Amino acid sequence: MSVRRVRRASPVARVAGVAGFDWDGVERDLDERGYARLPRLLLAAECAKLVASFDDESRFRSFIEMERYRFGKGDYRYFGDPLPPIVHALRRHLYPPLANIANRWEEKLATERRYPLALDSFLLQCQAAGQTRPTPLLLHYETDGYNCLHQDRYGEVAFPLQVVILLSRPGADFEGGEFLLTEQRPRMQSRGEAISLVRGEGLVIPNHQRPVQGRHGHYRATMRHGLSRVHAGERYALGIIFHDAE
Repeated sequence: MSVRRVRRASPVARVAGVAGFDWDGVERDLDERGYARLPRLLLAAECAKLVASFDDESRFRSFIEMERYRFGKGDYRYFGDPLPPIVHALRRHLYPPLANIANRWEEKLATERRYPLALDSFLLQCQAAGQTRPTPLLLHYETDGYNCLHQDRYGEVAFPLQVVILLSRPGADFEGGEFLLTEQRPRMQSRGEAISLVRGEGLVIPNHQRPVQGRHGHYRATMRHGLSRVHAGERYALGIIFHDAE
């Protein structure tokens, strides 16, 4: 009796499937809540492989200890070129549908800014502005680690959306460490969200501002994000930022 082998799609090929996500629903959630979930972007083995790469210094161009700069308590590392294949694929395939959303945001805000629908074309704009260093990164926190509220802008050219993917298992690898998102609307106090993720799940967030519907059209709400204190264990995450850095 012959045994038929079932071929599994490679991680890179599987990531290309994000084009089939419900991007209308993602845009709806971003407009209503200021964030959107992307379920199961990475499988458990892919998460574990990225976590294991954190100690391989040859993969990274820069190392940041948060306490040194009063950013929080923890450390993160920016990948160097070439990016790991799975990170490169995520960045490339997540960008086009998010560029469509970003362009509709610019229309709502009545600006002339538009983003090309291919990542390579957008990165050429970054290069023209002197931004040539890749920005995808791994973030690592241990017990009592946290990240202060901030924005991820690395130069004149900045894409308005980014994605963070949890690589660790809540309740098994770590406790606490909720993702924090705050929104400041004009003449209003800040509104905050504490968001729990599962391993492999992605979260789309604005990295600076987003349009909010008001009585007389759309206005800009300023967004910041961070991480609440990790109560125990270790927490790893992957950040996918689409613009390069100076």
